[in-house]
Amino acid sequence: MLRFAANISTMYGEYDFLDRFEAAAQDGFEAVEFQFPYDFPAADIARRLAGQGLASVLFNAVAGDLKAGEKGLACLPGRSRACLDGVERALEYAVVLGTPRIHLMAGLAPAGVPRATLEGQYRENVHAAALLAAQAGVDIMLEPINPIGMPGYFLNTQQQAHDVVQALGLPNVKVQMDLFHCQIVEGDVTRKLRNYLPTGRVGHLQIAGVPDRHEPGTGELAYPYVFWVLDELGYEGWIGCEYFPAVGTRAGLGWIQPYL
Repeated sequence: MLRFAANISTMYGEYDFLDRFEAAAQDGFEAVEFQFPYDFPAADIARRLAGQGLASVLFNAVAGDLKAGEKGLACLPGRSRACLDGVERALEYAVVLGTPRIHLMAGLAPAGVPRATLEGQYRENVHAAALLAAQAGVDIMLEPINPIGMPGYFLNTQQQAHDVVQALGLPNVKVQMDLFHCQIVEGDVTRKLRNYLPTGRVGHLQIAGVPDRHEPGTGELAYPYVFWVLDELGYEGWIGCEYFPAVGTRAGLGWIQPYL
């Protein structure tokens, strides 16, 4: 049976953040993911999770100065200390929340810096982050993001992410395969699922309608067929619902009712 986690950074915007846990549980979700929890004490989030019987399955490591437009630090020369400080901060939360995986954002590629330089820096920081995370039993996730929604992002394709995972050879470095980004950048989604899931390198999936990032089932990607393929492949991990409801969260949950 497929398992879905509500992304409460994009869903349930009708509620204050700490109230979204209850709303997700009321709608039948057994797990949540979110982007950046750092505006709230970890203990407060942990109480909401426990009170609703929810699992926390994923969140992002600190990604630099978001207000200044930073989208991660891992590929940036000269920012390794800040990158790893952000990982350590994330691991503090992960231990309290029982979260088994964190997403390490690659960042925007600086103009004029050779790709090989950024690649070397990225792999070095991912390796160091993974060693830190292994001490807490946490996986580091690498997510390719489409350059239309995030121009200049360093990591765009599934194969780029898999190449890093293979090169590092660390058991707690895995790919976060967001099918929304995959469809926009590359398409051929179900063939990629068939190619990559059996490798064991994919640690988490995310979904949204394409191209508007509304409910799965809206737009060009046929999610009922995608879900059938995932069942056929025996996928047992979580599927994060990282989409922005078109009208209201609950009004748009018809797509998930057959699967909860």
